[in-house]
Amino acid sequence: MTQHHHPTPEAPQVTVRGEGRLEVEPELARIEVSVRSGGTDRASVLAALTDRNAQALALLKSYGEAVTALETGALAVTPEPSRHGRGEKVRGYRGWVRLSAELSDFTALGELTTRLADLEWTRVDGPWWALRPDSPAYAEARTQAVREAVRRGREYAEALGGSLVALLELSDTGLAGAVPPGRPLGAPRMAFAAESVDEPAPLDLEPQRQTVVAEVAARFVMSPPAL
Repeated sequence: MTQHHHPTPEAPQVTVRGEGRLEVEPELARIEVSVRSGGTDRASVLAALTDRNAQALALLKSYGEAVTALETGALAVTPEPSRHGRGEKVRGYRGWVRLSAELSDFTALGELTTRLADLEWTRVDGPWWALRPDSPAYAEARTQAVREAVRRGREYAEALGGSLVALLELSDTGLAGAVPPGRPLGAPRMAFAAESVDEPAPLDLEPQRQTVVAEVAARFVMSPPAL
């Protein structure tokens, strides 16, 4: 049976909120790669798309453990109807495939992004910075929030000439700020590219610091105030 605690003059209660806020370096970077092809023949469009997709995948996989996750998203080859005339006339075909990559090695990120953008008919979006789901930063923010709640409760009790006696309830009211991998944070960088003769210079990408915020609500019993 749940025991309900009701405040009394002999056992008043104080309810406070606590917040923990951290500014930390990101642990992950995510990029999106779109490979495209176009032409008047469906088979050649699909063949070109297959070849370009294989090139992008090979380049991504060549970075080994620096790429912690690699996924293929949407793939499509679609006809483009003729702008003039009647009937179902096709003037050409367009194809695309999308890849998602997650990196933990930011040293390799600039070089990889530049080399991907240098591939023919390839677009690169990102990077989007994030923390790992099990990042210690989340636990640290929660700990800060709890300590802040205790400090606040103690200050209120002492302001009334009393002290905290017991904790009745502690609830997590939210953890926010850091964006999960794959979700945009700010405006992404974008690039279209075609083939080039010279190897491009790597992009200099500065990691975006992540804000982690944890909030708790705490309810304490305090000793009778000295009013």
